[in-house]
Amino acid sequence: MKITKIEPIPILVPLKQGLTTKTAHGEHIDSPYVIARVHTDEGIVGLGEATVAPRWSGETSPGCCAAIEQLIGPALEGSDPCDVSGCLDRMNRVIKLNPFTKAAVEMALWDIAGKAADVPVYRLLGGKVRENVPMKMVVGAFEVPKAVALAEQFLDWGVNHLKVKVGLDPAEDLARVKAVRELAGSDITVGVDGNCGWNITTARKTLVQMEPYDLLFAEQPIGVEDPGAWNQLRNATTIPMMADESVFTLSDAHDLTSRRAVDILSIYPGKNGGILPTMAIANVAEAAGIVCCMGSNLELGIATAAMLHVGVATRAMDSETYPGDFLGPLYHEADMITEPLSLGPEVSCVPDGPGLGVELDEDQLERWREK
Repeated sequence: MKITKIEPIPILVPLKQGLTTKTAHGEHIDSPYVIARVHTDEGIVGLGEATVAPRWSGETSPGCCAAIEQLIGPALEGSDPCDVSGCLDRMNRVIKLNPFTKAAVEMALWDIAGKAADVPVYRLLGGKVRENVPMKMVVGAFEVPKAVALAEQFLDWGVNHLKVKVGLDPAEDLARVKAVRELAGSDITVGVDGNCGWNITTARKTLVQMEPYDLLFAEQPIGVEDPGAWNQLRNATTIPMMADESVFTLSDAHDLTSRRAVDILSIYPGKNGGILPTMAIANVAEAAGIVCCMGSNLELGIATAAMLHVGVATRAMDSETYPGDFLGPLYHEADMITEPLSLGPEVSCVPDGPGLGVELDEDQLERWREK
């Protein structure tokens, strides 16, 4: 089987009214993403999704499309799509960085390989180590009344785990976390995510003040510029430290684990450049005795399916302790797939069909395609 064409399709899907989110990176109102279709000479088509965001990885939808059309597509045409490692090597040789773009193509290759073998991707990854994955919902860094209303909505759905965005004004962050904890009570887990918003001094002071709110984790409270600052922060608070923006690559994971700088690595195929790189990072973490959590860039259905396959097949992915961000489709007006994924309220389940187990909804594609 040979790759004949890689087709990038830009889309723009808004978030649902009342479910836009806000972080230290800014407010997320709509999603200018890219669907990737990898065509083969045997008629099998693989699906991928690039959840590009310039404030996150520097990638844009036009840039993603250009990279696929001008560099990645020509480099992979004629290649065996089931040779995922070889194709990933060829992508890395023709273009550096661009993890979400590469991930879209790489997950489409896994989709083809699973369809060709008539098995779900998780079987190709070694099989399930868990039947489903606990999940959480995210409360944006809004003013306290709006944040509480969002948290109440999620709790009414039956959600058991929440993540509250912080990293802006420390006093407002404290008030938001306090209010959500008081609403949730002691039986609901609550973590915080700073998205690089605080410097080390503010993070150290503010997290100590948040300790009475029994936080499950503090995700990326500081920036990525000084890896050594993680150790300072970890020594200053009892709250477990989770790295997200600090762990894009395998080298990042090696650095953090070697330093014993954090307690948890937030990983996922988009940010890490594909399923294979994500699994490699998880292996480094497992060897170091550090657990992983599934992060998110508010994916739609295809990329969330890829995350679910990784989530059920990766032993180091400790979703039982640190529930994953299998949530993106719930925030969007459309998921781009014909059958919705099983997402929550307590656990998410991986599709059992061949490949990624999802099909592209052509009607949704036509509606949300960027003209």
